[in-house]
Amino acid sequence: MNILSVSQLNRYVKSLLESNPLLGEVYVRGEISSLSAHTASGHLYFSLKEGGVSVRAVMFRGHASHLRFRPENGLAVLVRGQATLYERDGAFQLYISDMQLDGLGAMYAAYEKLKARLSNEGLFNPEHKRPLPPLPTGVGVVTSKSGAALQDILKVLSWRYPIGRVVLAPAYVQGDKAAGSLIAGLQALEADPRCDVIILGRGGGSMEDLWAFNEEALVRAVADCKKPVISAVGHETDFTLCDFAADLRAPTPSAAAELATPDLSDLPEQLKATQRRMAGLLNERLRRYKTELTRLAASPALRNGEGLTAPYRRQLQESKLRLGRAYREQISQKRQALLPQIVALDMASPLKTLARGYTLTTDAQGRPLTGPPEAGESLSTRYHWGTTLSIVSESEVYHAEKTQL
Repeated sequence: MNILSVSQLNRYVKSLLESNPLLGEVYVRGEISSLSAHTASGHLYFSLKEGGVSVRAVMFRGHASHLRFRPENGLAVLVRGQATLYERDGAFQLYISDMQLDGLGAMYAAYEKLKARLSNEGLFNPEHKRPLPPLPTGVGVVTSKSGAALQDILKVLSWRYPIGRVVLAPAYVQGDKAAGSLIAGLQALEADPRCDVIILGRGGGSMEDLWAFNEEALVRAVADCKKPVISAVGHETDFTLCDFAADLRAPTPSAAAELATPDLSDLPEQLKATQRRMAGLLNERLRRYKTELTRLAASPALRNGEGLTAPYRRQLQESKLRLGRAYREQISQKRQALLPQIVALDMASPLKTLARGYTLTTDAQGRPLTGPPEAGESLSTRYHWGTTLSIVSESEVYHAEKTQL
């Protein structure tokens, strides 16, 4: 038989409840009763009842401060929280993290379901977030042209970044047409070269008022936009799915304008700081180069350059002498090999015949005279001692008699 103390029993029951995944996050519908609001702490203690059945509940200040309505006894609500045991009193109760009026229950459940699905797809992952341009040429704004959000953005930009252009894509921000209108405005600014950052937003409102910014098509359009998108929907406590898909979330439209642009009054000091950093980096690089040059100048290769190259110069000189000798020897060998041909050619040369008293006569074109010339024709006669030129005045042809053997 196991005998437990009261604390052991309560602790065991609590561990059983907290280890049950179905009780880690539950949605419960009921009516507020026995409400006790602690002014000093900000915590809410109450019961949720349905007919004659009730369960105790507590909502701590960190969550209660985000409520958009004032809880009262008798209100029908939908709560989200953890079911567990308050160990000290052994009391089963709900720890509430969010509470909506019951009329918003279905809408809130749809919001949480879509949020979980898109998150599982990786649509909200930090690695998909793009950095904002440091000096945008223009700021695109997708919002109602008659809303306070646009005026807040224009006011901030007028004194903070007056050199920037504001490109407005007017859109419906509430109602059945809102999601399609916002997508069209976002895509128009994505293709517009006049702006390189986009603010998507509107002023505050109820969950129904802001619901267009939870539509899946718009959330995906924000995530797929090629330009950085700042989501500025509602007030600081309002969160829409576009906030998670955007590259940056701003608590208000005014804050979005500040996040999208630098303050021009700060630029001179920023430029000076950048100049100082660049000068420091340049000096550091020059210092490293100087150290490296000093090291190289002290190296043996540069200090004793003549000594290092002397062997190579001697080798080069010796190679030059060897090549000269080899060239002369090869020429001499070729000359000796050609000497018999030279002697034979010299013996067969017509010049040798001329030396024995013969002559060689050619016509004006330098062709040997093989027939009788014509009167008036110019002739050139080559002797062994030189050449004479003559003009034929008369030509006789002698016919040798044939001898009959």
